[in-house]
Amino acid sequence: MQFDEIGNMSGKTLMLLPGTCCDYQTNFGTVLDSLSEKYHLICVNYDGFDGSDVIFPDMITVTKKIEKYIIDKHSGRIDGAIGSSLGSSFVGQLVMRKNVHIDHAIFGSPDLDQSGPVAAKLQSLLVVPLLTSFTKGEKKRNKTKEKLKTFFQMSDETAEKFMNCFSKFNPESIKNEYYTDLLTHLEDDISVEHTKTHFIYANKMGEKYLKRYKKYFHDPDIREFDMQHEQWLFGEKEYSEPVLKVIDEFMNMTV
Repeated sequence: MQFDEIGNMSGKTLMLLPGTCCDYQTNFGTVLDSLSEKYHLICVNYDGFDGSDVIFPDMITVTKKIEKYIIDKHSGRIDGAIGSSLGSSFVGQLVMRKNVHIDHAIFGSPDLDQSGPVAAKLQSLLVVPLLTSFTKGEKKRNKTKEKLKTFFQMSDETAEKFMNCFSKFNPESIKNEYYTDLLTHLEDDISVEHTKTHFIYANKMGEKYLKRYKKYFHDPDIREFDMQHEQWLFGEKEYSEPVLKVIDEFMNMTV
């Protein structure tokens, strides 16, 4: 596990938790400078995605390591945590388990998919080979890059960075991360005293995800944006600037 503390060390603490098959340098790369100006950032790379030879074990094992770091280094309490996609599953677990305290739990347009072992295995058998084959061969790589640029309006440089994640990490880590995320369930109507849950809702994902946010968390603060999944992290200011402004609003709310 890798924990890098950067930014405004006198600012509020904000933990960054990246999504599937990603490190924080890629996932939050386009907004790190902006966030660093205001916040004391705790940037996390999970086992298997931290440059080591360790294989990602499972979501709960990694959650425990994150909890231990917060307890050991920050006396068990941080001001905020934001999860990108799968990273939001960690945010949800940290809130639900109550072993550490987070004032502002921020969920970056997650899907929060959950399933049983059989369905999880079937999905993994279908999806993981796709994730690990996107960049095999120049033709497939170029096709993937064009799709990313068109669908998410990514720049050529940003698309290259995200594609590199598909190829630089061990397929076993990717499989374990994807599979165990589906098996790591949240309770319904989670409510923790003095913790506020905030959701960045990308409405182009569809309303079924909005319903999940309201199902799993009690009275969540949901902000709707006209964008695709995590589009604010792909370099276009028209998407990033409004979301960064809302993050500031979240972090300055009284809980």
